[in-house]
Amino acid sequence: MANLEVQEKDGKIYCPLKGKWLIAKPEEKVRQKFIATLVNEYGYTLDQMAQELELTGSKRGKGHAFADIVIWKSKADKDAMKDAFIIIETKAENVKLHVEDYYQGSNYAKFSGAEFFVASNEKETKFFTVVRGFIPRELEEVVAIPTAKDVVNTKKIEQIKNQTKTFTREEFTKTLQACHNIIRNNDKLSPEAAFDEISKLLFMKIRYERQQKGAKVFTKEEYIAQADNYEKNVRPGLKAAGMDLPYMQNLFNTTKIEFKDDHLFEESDEIKIRENSFIQILKKLQNFNLSDTQDDVKGIAFEQFLGTTFRGELGQYFTPRTIVDFMTEILDPQEGEVICDPTCGSGGFLIKAFEYIREKIEQDIKDAKNKLRESLEGDDFDSKSEKEQSEINEKIDAMQTALNTELDTSVENSRMYYLSRNCIYGTDANPRMARTSKMNMIMHGDGHGGVHHHDGLLNVNGIFEERFDVILTNPPFGQNVDKNQRISEADKFTDEEMKKKYKKKYGIAYDEALKQVDDHIGKTLLSLYDLGSTSTLTEVLFMERCLHLLKKGGRMGMVLPEGVLNNKNLQTVREYFEGRAKIILICSIPQDVFIAAGATVKPSLVFMRKFTADEESEYAKCKADALAEITALHQIEIEMLDNTITKADTLTDSLKDDLKKAQARLKQAKKDKKNTSKIEAEIATIKKEQADNKLNKKAAEKELKELYKQIEEETKPVIKKKFDYDIPIAKIDDAGITTTGAASEGNQLPQLLSEYSAYRTQNNLWTIINNEVTYAMNTDGKYYRCLNGQEVVLNEQ
Repeated sequence: MANLEVQEKDGKIYCPLKGKWLIAKPEEKVRQKFIATLVNEYGYTLDQMAQELELTGSKRGKGHAFADIVIWKSKADKDAMKDAFIIIETKAENVKLHVEDYYQGSNYAKFSGAEFFVASNEKETKFFTVVRGFIPRELEEVVAIPTAKDVVNTKKIEQIKNQTKTFTREEFTKTLQACHNIIRNNDKLSPEAAFDEISKLLFMKIRYERQQKGAKVFTKEEYIAQADNYEKNVRPGLKAAGMDLPYMQNLFNTTKIEFKDDHLFEESDEIKIRENSFIQILKKLQNFNLSDTQDDVKGIAFEQFLGTTFRGELGQYFTPRTIVDFMTEILDPQEGEVICDPTCGSGGFLIKAFEYIREKIEQDIKDAKNKLRESLEGDDFDSKSEKEQSEINEKIDAMQTALNTELDTSVENSRMYYLSRNCIYGTDANPRMARTSKMNMIMHGDGHGGVHHHDGLLNVNGIFEERFDVILTNPPFGQNVDKNQRISEADKFTDEEMKKKYKKKYGIAYDEALKQVDDHIGKTLLSLYDLGSTSTLTEVLFMERCLHLLKKGGRMGMVLPEGVLNNKNLQTVREYFEGRAKIILICSIPQDVFIAAGATVKPSLVFMRKFTADEESEYAKCKADALAEITALHQIEIEMLDNTITKADTLTDSLKDDLKKAQARLKQAKKDKKNTSKIEAEIATIKKEQADNKLNKKAAEKELKELYKQIEEETKPVIKKKFDYDIPIAKIDDAGITTTGAASEGNQLPQLLSEYSAYRTQNNLWTIINNEVTYAMNTDGKYYRCLNGQEVVLNEQ
């Protein structure tokens, strides 16, 4: 096979299709590297390709269509200017590809009759087959393009066209389930252990396809070829060095290193299935490129597979999607807000919040692109010369490339980078679920870095008091924290390097956060919580935990057993929260919702907003005023009892003095050997008076204490009256899920969401600060983002 090398020198790069040196712009570098790939790996020749070909007379709405690289089936077809075979569009920046940004090349594919369209940059490559009636949004993604030797093989080309990547999540779920069955049948592992093995393989596949930048899919054939080369050329050397490993294990070790910082696998983890099972699973997955498959497809499929795998014993770690969606959309998290789930399970709430905000960002970027594009084109674009139009098209390309960096989680300072690394946090005490949550989030697009295997009641990383704007959680129900469970040295965070990192990120608040554990070694876990002396129920403690985690004015949504709302034994718990947060919605849902997950308790969805500083002051005043008001009604009783107690105290002192004197007389009488009986009778009388007085005082104190309790109870409704607000309550008969876990047809949650959103806005239940982001181009050609007066440059031209 030919070997075409990319040549660069003195700031220029050689373009073999043009036969000349051009300025080595970033986009030109990508293009020449891809041309080399087409020659070296796909077998195409330079004489059947062209670079920057214009389709004369075509329109993309305004302007002409161009193609970065064009491939014909043969040199003869090229010379005869027959229909192109493949159109390729390249971009300079290492950003997530968006089809709408490639209108020039994709339009060329439409007008030229090409069969395939490719979009590529430094990070990834997407392949499409061009379908009849094509418009950019209707490209059908496939797993590969034909090689040069496949050009004359009609059957092979049809096969490639049929290997589409635009698969439904149901299809992917079924594929994962088939993989699960392979392990069950071949390796006899439990469902949970089988899931662990599939997860390992999925991430091995992701690592491989990331390295290939989308150009290749990890297939059975690719694995066998690599394993053969490993056995012949690598393993003998490893054996000699005492590091012998089968290829499958070696490949997994490489994957563990790749994801080391993500804590997905234990250092001692190994592949526990047979190589035959491994190869069978690869074959099942080989149509899917997991490095760039749509996150919402593979993510939801992965999540559905999780629910199937862990249903039963671990079912409590999975909140049904309809509930997750509803609760997230009710609280409407915004870009820049910090979100937490201290009992994150499989990560459902965190993933939804991440996706929810990502969609807002993507829409904002799309709107900004349209606005900037209109500005660049102006009102007279069609009347401009071809040269002027071409220059404008280049500026539009540069603008779109610059704004696309905002959507890439790997680009530092981008909006998605900030969302992924600074806004999503969670913990779970179950190590398998914490790991699964991370994997699930990676499948959905990222945001996993803030997830930890940790007791959700204790601080870790950035999860500490008054840090969060939004909390969404489904805490464990009906369990109790052991009264003797104590905080130990093992609970301390001792990684000094990470401490420095967190201190730099979170400031002095992080030092205070560490004290929650460090200053309470040997004390009970319950002692950390105000309600720990009232209840040991996990749902109660996590309610208080969430309240502590919220910023003032922060909002939270929790799945709770209805007993928390109406059980008489938990009245104190309810009052605790009434004095610290406003209830903004209670939604009763059918018990059916969680039956598939193994729960038997009737659930409710409870939404609260922690008091703002002003509301804290207002509530304190209402409480003080109500107390004064009710106390005034009982003032006569209080004064009477106070007088009784005061008189008793005075009499106590008087009797004590009388007794002392009588005892002194008795002592003298005994010394004088006079008659003492009279004095002894007097002393007995004094002591009886003392006892009676003590009983009277005790009775008055008890009565006064009971009176104050009565006043406290009478004060509560007055406080509610003074600190009055409406509490929306809804009852849902169908929450979109049946007892078997299947979707139901009469889901009432969307309608409730619509009604509540209007109600919330109308009544201003909370204030969202929407920081407007604007984009513009500087005089030096750099695009920048402006937020609150601060500018961030997005590209270098």
